[in-house]
Amino acid sequence: MRAIAVIPARLASTRLPRKMLREIAGETLLARVYLGVRACSLLDDVIVATDSEEIMQLCRQKGWRAQMTSNAHRSGTERVHEVSKSVASDVYLNVQGDEPMTRAEHIAVLLDLMKDPKIQVGTLKTPAAAVDIPNPNAVKVVTDAAGRALYFSRATIPYDRDGSTPRYFKHLGFYAYRKEALDRFCALPESLLERSERLEQLRFLENGIPIHVAETPYDTIGVDTEEDLQRVEKLLRGR
Repeated sequence: MRAIAVIPARLASTRLPRKMLREIAGETLLARVYLGVRACSLLDDVIVATDSEEIMQLCRQKGWRAQMTSNAHRSGTERVHEVSKSVASDVYLNVQGDEPMTRAEHIAVLLDLMKDPKIQVGTLKTPAAAVDIPNPNAVKVVTDAAGRALYFSRATIPYDRDGSTPRYFKHLGFYAYRKEALDRFCALPESLLERSERLEQLRFLENGIPIHVAETPYDTIGVDTEEDLQRVEKLLRGR
């Protein structure tokens, strides 16, 4: 199974300007993500997909493969889709560029899930820490008995009406797609639930495309704010 990881890396960011080039424990955010992905020997290639000449320049300096993509893309998935038009693969991984705690195990678990040729879209979950359960920036996911996502939400799901203390799972920013699923996603309009939650993966579910979810014990912290950056910095320096 040929597998390529694509790291969408957009320089413009409203909540944390130029975050891809911000340093975390001596490395840029982008470098942290790239090196974490590259640590997995199961990948055939890793490609940074960006709309920034500054990021392209960094990639050239580091010797990383990178591709300039349209600045009109609204999501990382659309950027991965553009790469898929020129680079052939059985599976395309989308590793969001704000995941500096990416490790080889995340990639390996996701690729293992995609060994089943019937699975069109895969992603990851991890047991939610207590601090993340009520946090709207930590997306929760619930799955059926077969491991398919029922719903993703910024709300606390499932709702614990009777104090039964259900298990809560946090969704992590790693995806795997087959080309057919990528093509269909990008041909569909933004869905109502996607617009409400600001979660693009809901477009798949609203249009009847199953998302299979594998579990990993390795949590991550997506960097969206200055506070996130400082939290990750502290964790990485404490290793």
